Amino acid sequence: MSRTGRLAVALATALVLATAGSATADPSPSGGVVGGERLGQPDVQVSSGAPKLPDGLTGMSWLVADAGTGDVLAAYRAHLRLPPASTLKMLFADVVLPKFPRDTVHRVTPEDLTGMGPGSSLVGVKEDLDYTVQDLWRGVFLPSGNDAVHVLAHMNGGVDQTVREMNQKARALGAADTEVVSPDGYDEDGQLSSAYDLTLFAREGLRNADFRSYCGTKDAQFPGAVDKATGQRASFGIQNTDRLLGKYPGLIGVKNGYTSNAGSTFVGAAQRDGRTLLVAVMHPDTYMKVYDESAALLDWGFAAGNRARPIGTLVAPQPTPPRHRPPPRQPPPRPAGCRPCRRRHPTSGRSAPGTGR
Repeated sequence: MSRTGRLAVALATALVLATAGSATADPSPSGGVVGGERLGQPDVQVSSGAPKLPDGLTGMSWLVADAGTGDVLAAYRAHLRLPPASTLKMLFADVVLPKFPRDTVHRVTPEDLTGMGPGSSLVGVKEDLDYTVQDLWRGVFLPSGNDAVHVLAHMNGGVDQTVREMNQKARALGAADTEVVSPDGYDEDGQLSSAYDLTLFAREGLRNADFRSYCGTKDAQFPGAVDKATGQRASFGIQNTDRLLGKYPGLIGVKNGYTSNAGSTFVGAAQRDGRTLLVAVMHPDTYMKVYDESAALLDWGFAAGNRARPIGTLVAPQPTPPRHRPPPRQPPPRPAGCRPCRRRHPTSGRSAPGTGR
């Protein structure tokens, strides 16, 4: 299908979902487009005086931003709502990863592995075996294992609970284009995000040292089955499916995705000369182009430097509300006419007024 045809299908899908009452791209508090009015425009947005953008970009939506300042340097349909595929696992990690220490051990139950869609990508989690939380997150980030996602979601109170928390977190981050239906990014009716929102999820995650470690891991060992003869637990190698990791200079992650409905999606972060850039590309013409176009946009952003003035901004997360602390308990009122009594202090022998008999 041509780019024009794919765009028409995506817009029609978004229109149907909006009519059906699903979340639509919410305005900023000032009543405009989240991140700035230019990010709502239907054509390429870049400042005058910036270097020429790469030729041949086919992504239906893309964005380049400075992770440090939050400046959006260039974008194309940044708020177009499209299926995110496994890039949605970044939001899952933003919600669940801070809750469990990495050395926590969990024994997997059959229920933990229910509800996965047909053809899901798997790392190879098996029921009735123990895994550390670190094992499970490697399974999420490297081979994009939906089985690892479902185990962690059940640890978090269940899939439905996790989906609710992910939608709440998206709103707190300013990601108004996102509607979560499944925590693993598997194609579901109404599950949508945008290049803008995915960039927010990546930026939030990279503030967490464990998130940075997992998304930047190229390969690892994953626990396997127990050998019945020796009783020893085997392991096997897993690799990160991010094809830029270890190849693009300075790349530190973050997450790739692919489904038949979403096509290819990718969010990457790279560091160079003390600067970190974020790139998001959704639904290019072919699978490999998501990496080629992401690399080209990162190259452009680093080369542009200060010549690319911001055309929008990545909004800051809403501050976490302080936990409500109940007022201190007050002693019950003393009956009328009751005078304070005195008792001996148990260790010093001194009297302690008003402490009962």
